[in-house]
Amino acid sequence: MSVKDAILAILTLGPAYGLQLRDELVARAPTRAGINVGQIYSTLDRLSRTGRIEAAGSTDDGLALYGLTAAGRTAAETWLRSVVDFDSDAWADMIEHVLVASSITGADIMAIIAGYERAWSAERAAADGDRAGASQLIALSRRARADAALDWLAAARPHLSGGGTIIALSTDRRRRGRPAGASMRRSDRQQVPAEPIR
Repeated sequence: MSVKDAILAILTLGPAYGLQLRDELVARAPTRAGINVGQIYSTLDRLSRTGRIEAAGSTDDGLALYGLTAAGRTAAETWLRSVVDFDSDAWADMIEHVLVASSITGADIMAIIAGYERAWSAERAAADGDRAGASQLIALSRRARADAALDWLAAARPHLSGGGTIIALSTDRRRRGRPAGASMRRSDRQQVPAEPIR
């Protein structure tokens, strides 16, 4: 799962500021606990340049909010309903995709599960076909990974059949973030003095 996809999905719930998006991502995909807010802002800059997000006002205490454009909403809705860019090494991506999508209203989690089941079944069949080749251990590892993914999906299916566990945007107000009016383009960004530690 790319951070970009997760941010767009979270923004379907409403505008949010940078640190809030980081916290929302970690709440939904704990495997991303190491991500820092700088990475979030870099991703927001890229999403702005590609027309997926735009400025959406500011919080009462002056933090810049980001919202989806029509293109961003389309990209998010596609991600929340299907498997995109499946890679045979996509174990962690699959788990994060399922965890985040199952926490967002409107996601078609059963379509995502079914898409991964098809993709991993194809991966298992391809691995079985490679067993006659020179790299039997590689084929065996591909088969074992596909089997594990299919087992996890089968175990997750009954837990998610009701639609997942929807998580609303947090109302916890952490103070850090870009001030409203701060440009999302690096070339226009002004230095903002650091806030004193309290």
